[in-house]
Amino acid sequence: ITMVNFAAMPQYDSYMNSGVEKVGQIPESWTVKRLKFATLINANTLPEKTSNKYELEYVDIGSVSFENGIEKTEHFLFENAPSRARRKARLGDVVVSTVRTYLKAIAFIDEIAATYTYSTGFAVVSPLSELHPKFLAYYVKSNAFTEQVDLVAKGMSYPAINSTELSNLYVVCAPIQEQILIANFLDKKTAQIDDAIAIKELQISLLKERKQIIIQQAVTQGLDPNVPMKDSGVDWIGKIPAHWEVRRAKYIFKKENRPVRLEDDVVTCFRDGQVTLRTNRRTEGFTFATKEHGYQGIRKGDLVIHAMDAFAGAIGVSDSDGKSSPVYSACTPVTGVEVNPKYYALYLRNLALGGFIESLAKGIRERSTDFRYKDFSELFFPLPDIETQNKVVLEIEKSHQEIDGGISVLTQQIERIKEYKASLINSAVTGKIKITPEMVEQ
Repeated sequence: ITMVNFAAMPQYDSYMNSGVEKVGQIPESWTVKRLKFATLINANTLPEKTSNKYELEYVDIGSVSFENGIEKTEHFLFENAPSRARRKARLGDVVVSTVRTYLKAIAFIDEIAATYTYSTGFAVVSPLSELHPKFLAYYVKSNAFTEQVDLVAKGMSYPAINSTELSNLYVVCAPIQEQILIANFLDKKTAQIDDAIAIKELQISLLKERKQIIIQQAVTQGLDPNVPMKDSGVDWIGKIPAHWEVRRAKYIFKKENRPVRLEDDVVTCFRDGQVTLRTNRRTEGFTFATKEHGYQGIRKGDLVIHAMDAFAGAIGVSDSDGKSSPVYSACTPVTGVEVNPKYYALYLRNLALGGFIESLAKGIRERSTDFRYKDFSELFFPLPDIETQNKVVLEIEKSHQEIDGGISVLTQQIERIKEYKASLINSAVTGKIKITPEMVEQ
């Protein structure tokens, strides 16, 4: 996508102060109104006397994203639907989240979405004749509007704005033909931008797949493609280099059960394979135990397996000393066996992400397993020589650095494109740039 310098784009002949800080200057021929004078808010609601057998497709706040609009619905009979499933919307309306406003859950209502029922956590905004529906949708998504919401929204962890407060925010009204021109321009340009983002996201996905392929090949076959192979005798291991051994995990790793020291902080095993002090990553969003019953000591270099989240890749080697809950298995090499725990962390994560650990599920909870040391200890694993283990770990770490560098560059490019998209929308709907018919045709 070619990102155009806004200063080089056409502008209106004369501007005036809108009187609204977040809107700034607008063209002299435009006006500013409070939302309540240019729209209807929450005009349609499901009545309480609705038949219990009425079927509805329900949209909750968490089902709408700023980037994609409505991502999913839930099917209910009215009698089983959440009590907040009451808002109705019509074609051309816009739904705006009034709770958890930082999510910017905003969606334009097309023909299909007009059949859904929405949470009372949304305000349904219906444009009157002086607002073109698509222009209103872009305006409500612009910084000029969302920053007005942020100023009013109350609460730190769960910011909210009520419908009356929302109705008192300001909307910019361009002449209707200009609104149509702006909406058509933004439809075309944002589609091009979204395509560019999708291509880069696909490239990231392919790079992540490449990482997994490199791991799988290296940990199961080593680094020499020409080495003679043999059947391991274990179905899920398959063929391995002829000079490798196969052993049960209990003859490679033993489970530790260390006492906790006063200076120990909590170590967390994350699903991306990092095992580190909780404070090294983040402290919010965790449930802290009031009593650390059964906590154990963790040491740097331990192979750590999260019993409940191992299926999702929560397996790694600790980079820190600390303590953890008993749901973790802290493992160290059996005396006399030469082991690089990082090799087995990579091997186990490869099994996890391939679905093997989930296939052992005991059904403790949905999308999880109970993969404890006793389960791990009975599994067979390849045992390459220590030199091979070390070389595999180094090669994987090196290739991952290169791939992660590529992913980082693509991620930064996506962020820049998203920022450009937001600036383009904001500049168009507030008249900072003048959209001409020729620009729509380009």
